[in-house]
Amino acid sequence: HQLIHTGERLFACAHCPKAFRFENVLSAHQRIHTGEKPYNCGQCGKSFSQKGGLLRHQLIHTGERPFACAHCPKAFTSKNGLTVHQNMHTGEKPYNCGQCGRSFTQKGGLLRHQLIHTGERPFACAHCPKAFTSKNGLTVHQNMHTGEKPYNCGQCGKSFSQKGGLLRHQLIHTGEHPFACAHCPKAFRDRKSRSIHQRIHTGENLYTCGQCGQRFTRKGSLLSHQRIH
Repeated sequence: HQLIHTGERLFACAHCPKAFRFENVLSAHQRIHTGEKPYNCGQCGKSFSQKGGLLRHQLIHTGERPFACAHCPKAFTSKNGLTVHQNMHTGEKPYNCGQCGRSFTQKGGLLRHQLIHTGERPFACAHCPKAFTSKNGLTVHQNMHTGEKPYNCGQCGKSFSQKGGLLRHQLIHTGEHPFACAHCPKAFRDRKSRSIHQRIHTGENLYTCGQCGQRFTRKGSLLSHQRIH
């Protein structure tokens, strides 16, 4: 107990500079270096370096979620999962980027963001030269190669390679138009359609004919015009 007051750490790791007040904590830490996983799940055989990891994992099999959110009906298998979720309700973003100051609710979000600054793309596609900053980005991309469409509409059965595609499609059934024009009463099912529409108000013409210089707000209008030439 007195080591807590003195701050003394008698048990040093043989593999790195870390030291600990208690021998059992040192033993648990050293498994990171040795790869030893002595705690096994009796149901699926998965093994863990620490007992706490096994206990959290076993909640998957029991379905138990002891950490309940105070703001909504959701519950979680770990305290960390609950904390991350509650940041959505509180708006707290404790993870800050040291380069641009942008903040995130989750550490994973910050780590993925930092790859923008480093230019690193660790998730490479096995089918083409493309690489991605996140595993999710890679998975979505690979669906293009495999033709897999795992996101199915419960109302009409249409399937999509990306979750975003399914969500946009479902607005057809609900009739919802969540993207409202800032200049008139019109609203749209997706952000892209709203952006195209708003060019009517702003006068922005992004598409230019290479032969006569005439400019258009829509790519389709440019293509129709080019048939004249």
